[in-house]
Amino acid sequence: MKRTEAQVNFFERFLYLWIIICIVLGISIGIMVPPNTLQKLSNLEVAQVNLPVGILIWIMIIPMLLQIELKEIHQVQEFWRGSLITLGVNWLIKPFSMAFLGWFFLKHLFSLWLPASEIEHYFAGVVLLAVVPGTAMVFIWSYLCEGEPHFTLMQVALNDFIMLFAYAPIVGLLLGITGFAIPWNTLLISLTVYILIPFLIAQACRYWIINKSALDIKRVIKIIHPISMSALLVMLILLFGLQGQQIYQNPFIVGLIAVPILIQIYFNALLAYGLNKMVGERHCIAGPSALISGSNFFELAVATAITLFGFKSGAALATVVGVLIEIPVMLSLVKIVNNSRKWYGTP
Repeated sequence: MKRTEAQVNFFERFLYLWIIICIVLGISIGIMVPPNTLQKLSNLEVAQVNLPVGILIWIMIIPMLLQIELKEIHQVQEFWRGSLITLGVNWLIKPFSMAFLGWFFLKHLFSLWLPASEIEHYFAGVVLLAVVPGTAMVFIWSYLCEGEPHFTLMQVALNDFIMLFAYAPIVGLLLGITGFAIPWNTLLISLTVYILIPFLIAQACRYWIINKSALDIKRVIKIIHPISMSALLVMLILLFGLQGQQIYQNPFIVGLIAVPILIQIYFNALLAYGLNKMVGERHCIAGPSALISGSNFFELAVATAITLFGFKSGAALATVVGVLIEIPVMLSLVKIVNNSRKWYGTP
């Protein structure tokens, strides 16, 4: 859906200002608010799936899912080139590029500044982040770059299906771990809470709006758009607030861990973006393809790190760093994708 110039300007023109304000506010809350208060908020979870975050994700993605018309889902076969590129980057390049970057930066370049006993755990954490591409949040990124919603839905579904079979073997190969217990509860609850339920709610709302009311679906989406964007910024504050103490106590370590994660996200996203251009895909496919390739399923990564290495391990900290930088980095990629439309011949 083509967004109006006013909508684009309000959110994207001051994008970095919103990000900085939310990060500073979140960290400040995390430092000043009593730890017990934040701990209670953090403990509102089921199988490492945080309920406040889940509610915010619903508010964010249901308007995006309203765009999906099930009768039009058959057209996804037109996007096979973009789909193959996305799958290839996600499963054949991304985990291994992250393993290389983690090995280079954490085990070698930064090793003198990191606690030796935790380096392997930090490495494991960043690898866990990159093994599985993002799910729910990619609907936000796709919407912000005016991506094809049916392609985005199909790609998320394909990735989730592949994840069920490929997750354990890839983690075992890269980390040398065999016979570990996959946090299936977290995996299944995340997919249900973040994808299935909001999708069903959105389709029910779409049916009612189109068939039972006098409302225009495009106008409804336009009206609730600011609510979705507000929820995105609130979630940014929440994530940084919950981890404010970690950042305050370990800013240097957090910064070092963030380096390979940042490079990995930009590398894979821009690789997918460029490959789509090479094969002649449209911008509305290349955008979500790039953003899916750069995103991470951070809920599953955090849960797996805690399951394998413990709540206070370096692996858990590394996955949390991934959580913290996910939204700011992905929003910057959205800006890159939107500002390069002319490269794709798209006005």
